[in-house]
Formats: sequence, C-alpha cells, structure tokens
Amino acid sequence: MMGRAADYERKLSFGQTEATGTGAGNRPIAHLPQTVARMVWTSPSGGRATNEARQPGLGGLRMMRLFAATAFALGVLSAHAAEAAPAVIWRGGPIITMDGDQPNTVEAVATRDGRILFAGQLAEARRIAGADAVDRDLAGATLAPGFVDAHSHFALALQEAGRLNLADPAAGDTSDIRWLLAAWTRFAAKVPKGEWVIATRYDQEEQAEKRYVTRAELDAILPDHKVVLSHISGHGMVLNSRALAEAGIKDGQAAPEGGVVTSDAQGRLTGGLFETALGPVNAVLPQQTYEERLAAIADAQTLYLREGYTFAYDAATRPADLVFLTSKAVGERLKLDLAVLPFALLGLDQLFSNAEFTPQGWVGRVKLQGVKFTLDGSPQARTAFFTRDYAKGGPDGAQPWRGRPLVTDAQFQALAGQANQRGWQLFVHANGDAAIDMAIRGFDALGIKAAADRRPVVIHSQFMRQDHLDAYSRIGVGPAFFSNHTFYWADVHRSNFGPQVVDFISPFSAARAAGLTPSNHSDYPVTGLNTRFQMWSAMVRTSRTGVVSGADQRETAYRALQALTTGPAWQAFEEARRGRIKSGLLADFVVLDRNPLTTPVDAIRQIRVLETIKEGVSVWRRSE
Repeated sequence: MMGRAADYERKLSFGQTEATGTGAGNRPIAHLPQTVARMVWTSPSGGRATNEARQPGLGGLRMMRLFAATAFALGVLSAHAAEAAPAVIWRGGPIITMDGDQPNTVEAVATRDGRILFAGQLAEARRIAGADAVDRDLAGATLAPGFVDAHSHFALALQEAGRLNLADPAAGDTSDIRWLLAAWTRFAAKVPKGEWVIATRYDQEEQAEKRYVTRAELDAILPDHKVVLSHISGHGMVLNSRALAEAGIKDGQAAPEGGVVTSDAQGRLTGGLFETALGPVNAVLPQQTYEERLAAIADAQTLYLREGYTFAYDAATRPADLVFLTSKAVGERLKLDLAVLPFALLGLDQLFSNAEFTPQGWVGRVKLQGVKFTLDGSPQARTAFFTRDYAKGGPDGAQPWRGRPLVTDAQFQALAGQANQRGWQLFVHANGDAAIDMAIRGFDALGIKAAADRRPVVIHSQFMRQDHLDAYSRIGVGPAFFSNHTFYWADVHRSNFGPQVVDFISPFSAARAAGLTPSNHSDYPVTGLNTRFQMWSAMVRTSRTGVVSGADQRETAYRALQALTTGPAWQAFEEARRGRIKSGLLADFVVLDRNPLTTPVDAIRQIRVLETIKEGVSVWRRSE
C-alpha cells in the first residue's frame, strides 16, 4: 500500500485553488450580488432559514418557498462559479458515494466552487465539468465523503500545551502506580514550586493495582506543587493536598448533590473528586490566555483533519468558549465546520439572550447546533447511573452503588423545556440504563414525537435495554454510540455487570432494526481521534483481552462508514449538505490509501488517510 500512497502523491494536481469568496459553505459569497449572497446564507442547507423551518407551525407552502429560493440562489452561484474557477474531476480510484442503504461506487466526481456538480460515469463528468476542468487522478486511492464527527470536545484540544498526557508514549511506562508517580515526578521537575502540575488521560484501570492513586501518594512525591490528575472519562480528578486547599475543599466536607468525594474511614479526603464535586477545582484551575488559545487552533483542528473529519463538535461548550469559538479571529483560522453545544449545567442565559445565536444558525464556520445536558457520569469511573448495582461499588468504595443522576427529573425537564420551546435541538449525555430512562421520561414530558422531527440525540446511549429502542423510535431519537468502549473498557464493565448487560453496549444492529439512525464517536479526548479504529471497533467489538461483546451487534464495513458519515449528518440536520457524494452537496472528501469495503477486517485499522478536502480545497495532506 505504500506504493499506492506514493502514486497518489506523485499524481496530485497542484493547480487547484480556492475560489473567490467562500464557495458553497456557510458564509456569504463576496463576489455575488448582495440579494443572492443573502439567499445562500439563509438557505435550508445553510442555516437561518432552517431555523425558521423547524419552528412549530410553519406550513408546507413556506417550506417550498424556502427550497425554491435556495435552488435559485445555488443556480446563480453555479453560474458565477463557472466564470470564477474551473471544475475539478476526481477519478482513477474507487469512489464510495454513501448514497443509499447499499454500497455504491462511481467512476468520477465533478466539483466546482465547493459543491459537487455530478457523481457517476467519467464521460458524463467530463461533459458537465467542461474542457477546462482540472483532473485529479486518485492513482488507485479511495475517495469517500468527509467524515462527520458525532461527539467530541474540540475546546479541550486547545488545552494540551503544558500538561502531561499520560496516554502519550512520551510519558513513559505508567503500567503501575510506582511508574506513574515516577513519570509525574519527571514532568514536574520542569515546573516551579507552588505552580499547578496537571496530567490528563489518567485511567486507574491502566495500572496493575486497578485502584485510584491517593492524595497521600501525590503529597509524598510533590508536596510543593498543586497536583491534578484528570480522569480519562472527564468525570473525575485526583488531587494532592495543595490543590485541594487551593479549591477550598476540606476534610469532612460532604459531597454536593450529584457528586462523589472520596475519603478514608476517619473522614480524611483521599483526593478523589467526581461529577458535580469538580466545580470548585474547575473554578481555580489556571486558564490559557486568549492568545494561547488562538495559537492552539491550528494544532487542534489538524487532529481532526488528519483523520478525514470535515465537521467536528465541541460538545459541552462553556460560556467563555462560546464567545471565543464564535469570534472573528477563530473564524478566520478554522478550516473545518464546527458544531457547538452550549452546556446547560453552566447556564443558558448567554445563549437565550443573544439575538445572534439562533437554533441551527451559523457564525462563520461555527454552527449553533443545540444544547447539551448531562444526566449521569462515566461507567469506567463508576459514576454512570444504573438500575442495578456495580459489583465493585462506587469510586469511593460505597456499597451498594448504582451511581447517581447529576440532576433531578424536574431540573432536567424544566431546563430542557426552555431550550426545546425556543427551537433548540436537545443533546443528552446518558450512559447507564437509569440515565437513559431519565432522558426518555424527559422527552415524553416535553411531548416530543418522531413525527415532529426534532431529532433529540442521546449521547453515548451505551447501556441500553430493548425497551429503550422502542422508545427512541417513538420519540425520534438519534443514538450517538461509542463503539471504542467495547475495546478499551468492556473488560472493566464485565467486572461490574454480567455479559447480558455488556453485550448490548452500543447496539448498532438492534438500533437499525428498530428504524433508528445511529452514529459512532470517539468522545475525544476520552479516546483518541482515529476514524479507522472507530470503524474497526464497531466491526469486531473485541476487548483488549480478546473478549467479544455482542457479536450480533457488529457492523459491516459499510454500516461502520454510515456511522461516520450519513448517520451523524442526519443527527445534525446536515443530511442535505454533507455525508454523501451526491450532486448539490458540499465537496467534502477524504482520500484513503485503500478501500475499506474490500479491506479485511483485521486490516481496517491500518488504512491511512492521504488527504482531506473541504469544499473542494485540500486542507490536510499526508506529507510522507
């Protein structure tokens, strides 16, 4: 396959340039008449008209008018684009369109000014593209739609600088607590005394002892620093004494509602904080400057682009992040589209009071996709909410333990009702089956039904029951599944719950049989951004120790691709713009060094991304 990648690199055409304006993306086209530019900006495929179209009471006639205006605007756009730049023809390798429920490939794709003109026979593509079309020979590589993220945390990628990533091989061996502390000590040697020393991706299951490191152990090696180990789930931390003191957390202090604070038999804190107990720590952690965050945009989006993503999420957007990500300076730097989900637990006044922030509206390349709610925690941290007991108890050793919800039904339904009434799409984090029950009760209380096409998304939807699928179908829920769990933590889950529970994690096949449209995500930084690994984990559902969780829920290669393209596009109301290679959609592509539909399952992980194309423009290319 190295030869194919090399052939592709040699045959790349460097004559392809970005057209005047912004193509058929999300912003006005500078060189078009103002009225036409406004039509493109407000089309059902682009933003504000979609907001109106989804408001209750809008009739079919108005919808038809909106689509007619869009068709006219895009027609004018195509005419002007024909004068501005030549078309591009992609050919010379398998082209997977993802258009339809069965695999379909075509000979060629013609694009112009960021949109797909045609997908089909090469001769017809040449006729439509015209004599001056630029030729892009794939040299045997595979072209597919750009991958669509379903759930991750883009803003967290901006915070990597100055922190120890325990998942990075450069951190050294951390396979037991002794080596973990040694790696910590090496890293802290570069940090002045009295300052914060923060590590990310901490997973107690990675150490031989299978337990959380303690405050006393951290004090013993770094008594003069403020030490924080951030749990890989994002739902917990372990702190030393200086860090606890800085946050104002004292021995004997009770956990807040929905939180867990670990302590010994004498009531002395052992350093573990989970869920709502993290609030005081988050309030005092050092924050990056505006300039530091702006400088981090390039590296953060490269993490996505090199995986073939052209659409990403920031799936728990803080108020400060919402201001930052929708700023002009960030907009000038973004190469991919970014959906933001303001985090309900931090308040929604900023969102509701800003007239510029409208449901499904765009600010440059940033889409105000919906509102994020979190009902429970993490199953690997043992804070997810279940209807049955964890065999190992809670993170503090409490028995019996089923986890706790982070909010009450009444609190969730009141806040979700405010968002829903204003037309915002609801995104609800629920891992355990009891939390999924809460989500369903909430949707039912709000009167959401599939016929209304509100498309609430239940993020993770991991520990489902069969009755949940029936409810999802009735309500019109999009389940955002997380197949990587079947590799990284299925063995941990089996130590707490029986195989009948774990085998139904992320039940792709059952969801499709129920008529649902699932997606698959990485929850970055919980697991790394690796689109081919996500495909593989959905196809094999095999743990680190080789145990298969739910063989009957395995995906085919095509289904696994759907969960990275058409599935998340539908969940984001983006199916008319992205996720397929079809005339009229955005020219967002990923070039792979081999065809995933014909690659043996065991080799899926070795497929390489060669190039990522956003609206017809190369935004990332493998350098080797």
